[in-house]
Amino acid sequence: MGAGVGIGKAIAYRCAEAGADLELVDVNQKSLETVKEELSEFKVDIGIHKVDVSKKGEIDALLRGFDGNAPCVLVNNAVIYPSKKFLEVDQAFLKKVFDVNLNSAFRMCQNMIEQRLNKGGIVIDVGSIEALLPLKNDLAHYSMSKAAVIALTTALAKEYARHGSRVNAIVPGGTLTQGTKKMMKEPYKLNLGLVKTGLQFQMRLPVGRFGQPDEIARVAFFLVSELSSCVHGALIVVDGGFLSA
Repeated sequence: MGAGVGIGKAIAYRCAEAGADLELVDVNQKSLETVKEELSEFKVDIGIHKVDVSKKGEIDALLRGFDGNAPCVLVNNAVIYPSKKFLEVDQAFLKKVFDVNLNSAFRMCQNMIEQRLNKGGIVIDVGSIEALLPLKNDLAHYSMSKAAVIALTTALAKEYARHGSRVNAIVPGGTLTQGTKKMMKEPYKLNLGLVKTGLQFQMRLPVGRFGQPDEIARVAFFLVSELSSCVHGALIVVDGGFLSA
């Protein structure tokens, strides 16, 4: 999920390069078509699915379309991270964030594990360092949702490893995607506080720079390969050393 841009697109590229057939899911049809066209050089089968993963009905329709033959690898990467002051968060806003960031991953995992029980399958959930060490203000809702994704990962790894499912999480730090680049441009016009937060974040990074989507994708590729055959319930942090600084 979330394969149209950023980290999701980079993961799709690495998997297609290795010869994997893909089922790409995103809310943006145009982005999906662009990714499919860009990956056509690899001569693999690529299905695209425009799905608003915040809506259970659309997820259910997607899963019915696989007709009991779910892909053997699931990457839960769909995410939104709108800023909102904690005291201004209402139920509708909180529900939207959790439906995209957490509930979609829960539903996809539930369906895949059921379809592939004892046949084997690989799940990669994408968390965030904000779940472990919040930096930016006004993202309590986002941090909560990503902390829950990490909890889901470890719980499923414990419960379903014996049934053939390998479930792990990648925990990215600051990564230069289209979304973060857009966020970084806006503050110069509107929000100097966010500029300050970005500078503080970069100053704390031992590597001195933000990550690139492909640096996350390479870790994801490791997790879907047999190189990680004994990696279960792991939280692999890819943050340029932020958490250790």
